[in-house]
Formats: sequence, structure tokens, C-alpha cells
Amino acid sequence: MTTMLHSYNLTLMSGAQLFIREDVGLTDAQVEVLTGSMNVFMLVSIVGAGWVADRLGRRCVLVIATSFLMAGALAMSLGNSYGTLMAARFVTGIGAGFARVVAPVYNTEISPPSTRGVLSSLLNIFINLGVLLSYVSNYTFSGLPVHLGWRLMYGVGVVPPVFIAAGILLMPESPRWLAMRGRQADAHAVLVRISDTPTEADLRLAEIKQAVSQKPPEQHATGGSAWKELLLRPSASLQRIILCVLALQFFVPASGVEAILLYSPLVFKAAGMTSTAAALAVTIAIGAVKMCFILLGVLLTDRLGRRPLLLASTAGVAATTAALALTLAVGGASAVAQAVCVAAVLAVVAAYSVGYALVVNTYSAEILPLRLRAQGLGAGVAVNRLVSGLVTMTFISVADVITMPGCFFLYAAVTAVAFVFVYARLPETKGRSLEDMDVLFDK
Repeated sequence: MTTMLHSYNLTLMSGAQLFIREDVGLTDAQVEVLTGSMNVFMLVSIVGAGWVADRLGRRCVLVIATSFLMAGALAMSLGNSYGTLMAARFVTGIGAGFARVVAPVYNTEISPPSTRGVLSSLLNIFINLGVLLSYVSNYTFSGLPVHLGWRLMYGVGVVPPVFIAAGILLMPESPRWLAMRGRQADAHAVLVRISDTPTEADLRLAEIKQAVSQKPPEQHATGGSAWKELLLRPSASLQRIILCVLALQFFVPASGVEAILLYSPLVFKAAGMTSTAAALAVTIAIGAVKMCFILLGVLLTDRLGRRPLLLASTAGVAATTAALALTLAVGGASAVAQAVCVAAVLAVVAAYSVGYALVVNTYSAEILPLRLRAQGLGAGVAVNRLVSGLVTMTFISVADVITMPGCFFLYAAVTAVAFVFVYARLPETKGRSLEDMDVLFDK
């Protein structure tokens, strides 16, 4: 639910920017910076999320995340200048950064190997539910007066965090975090609650104890030693793991799909669609397709495995993004060209959602060792958000220079490189214990 709030507030700018531009009087440069800035602001909390999560616990940090998300939504709905809106995006970004790092760590750490893919994928389901709800909100409030509609879009996001924070307090703490803090009895009690049998709980606790014993307790108390091991003296297998995590987290936003999600009304207008209401209505279809294919990916991730889904998804995104670029380049502004453009956008989103958007965070959390998981995933998400910020904060400007079709041809080429990387470097992790991943990367 915390990731749903993050994606709602982020993607809401897709339609809200059309009305904010008119109401507040923003330039193109200000619009693209405001739209993509939240990805960059997230870096502040992403970098420190691992340290805070190791200090306070996964559950406490998720409560902090929802508090920032609530405050950011309220500030955004009340903003009346470029400066105040940027400040509101900063507050929202802090909460979103905490949620993006700690939620997947928590979900991975409480899930048993047999269903870890499905349970970890719940994050992606709710991320996409947030995207869909943001598009519905865009369309629902678009008919109101300009100064009111976009404020209500953000205003409806103020209340849910209160109930979400209360719900998080009823959840068990991560057993792996409890074991890292020396609270073995508490860790066992949680494992009994979340395992099918007491025997399974005992086996999982034994695996966790073995992983925790690899480092002395004082090194688990702070994230400093974890960062040193990640950056200064990683083993050969850890170097390969870090390369895979950072590369995957780079390629996902570099595919340009987030630019489509945030600027789809502009893409449709470039294809000749003149009605704002029609463009916003089509974005709801984007959200629905995204949700359907995420659900399909959830059904497949523990059956087919992570690697086949990544291969199919990267190949599909590369092909469909190239098709979208070609449509914009030669299609003109006819009704047929508009329909083909919409179909191409939906195809890109479908290919992206079935694997690329779904598997990367799960895969990254699976292959990182326990003692480095929070910091390693934090570093990966930092790369993800930095690249996403660069893509979304420059999309309009780059399209002015190399044209919009040129942008999408570039994104297609990057995703083709991602396909080659996945094929050449990534082993399968399906069904493996979180504590034996190093073996995969010793080869």
C-alpha cells in the first residue's frame, strides 16, 4: 500500500501537469522538472533507507514513509507557486524513497522460497494499482475548474496513509531483522506465524542464523560496514551480484517506459489526438493493461522463473518501443495513425509489465546477501530513480532536439542491450534459498 501511494503521487502528474501548467503558469522546462523531480528527490531517503531500516526495523520505516507521503500530498494540493510545488514533491519523494527500498526488503524477508515470487510481486500489483488510480483521478477531476481539479487529484491522497500506517503497526517485524539484532526468540515467533509448519519455521530460522553468523552482531547494528563491504572490498561473487543489481536497476528506467507513463497525453497529441479528455481516457486503458499484465506476470514468476520473464519482457519492450517510434515518425495525424499509436503504447506497457517491471526488484533482493540486502537494494533503487529522473526531467527537451520518434528509437536500442545483458549474465533464482545465492555467482 505504501508503494501504491508512491506510484499514485508520481504518475498523477501525467494528467495534472496539463492543468497545473495553466493554473500556476509554468513553462515547459518547469513542467518537466516538476514532473520528474520526485525521482531525484527520492535519492535523499533511498541512500539512507538501508541504514535507517537496520537501525529502526523495516516496519517502523514503512510508517515513516506513509507519514511523508501524506504530508507531501497535502502540501501539493495546497501549492500555488512553482517553488511550493517543488517543496511538496520533495516531501513526497522522501516518503516514496523509503517505501521503494524497505517494502521489497520486508516482503522478501518474510516470504518462504516456494511463494516468494508471488508474495514479492504484490508490491508491483499495488504500484500498478496506484498508476491506474492516478489515471482514473486525472480523468474524473478533469472536468472541474482548472484551479480546483488538479488540487482534488492530490487531495484524495491525504487520508489513506493514516489507515495504512495503523495497519502496518499490526504486521510482524521482519524475522531476519530481529535475528540481526540478536532477538532470536522473537524471530522464531514471527516465523511460526508466517510458516506453514513449526518444522518449516525451525528450518528458516536455522538458515537465517547461519547467514547472520557470517558477520559479528556489531556490524549489523549500523550500515557503515555494509557500505564498506559493498563499495571498498567486495568479493568476486559479490562484485558480480552488485553488477547485476545496478545494471538491472539502470536498464528499467532507461527503457523510457516511465516517460510514456508520465507523458502519454503528450505522446497521443504528437500522434494527432487533439482532445485532452480523450487522451486522459486512453491513459485509463494504459493503467488497466498494466494491471492485467502485472497479474499475468505474478502467475508466471514462480512457474517459469525470473530469467525467462526478463528475457521475454526486454525483447518485447525493445520491439514495441521501436514500433511506437516508427508509428510517430511516419504515421501522420490520421485516425488510423492515432489508433496505431495507442495500440503501440499499450503493447509497450504490456510487455514491460509482464516481467521487466515485476521481476527486477524481486531478483535484486533475492541475490543480495542478508547482511547487505537493505544497503544493496538501496544502491540499486538509487540508480533506478536517478536514471528515471534524468529521463523524465529531460523528455520534452530531448524530444525537441531529436524528435519524439528519435527518443523512442533510443529507448528501444537501450532495451535491446538490456536483453543481451540478461541473456549473458543473469542466472535463474527460482526456488532457491535467500542464503545460498553466492554460489550462483561464484562461477
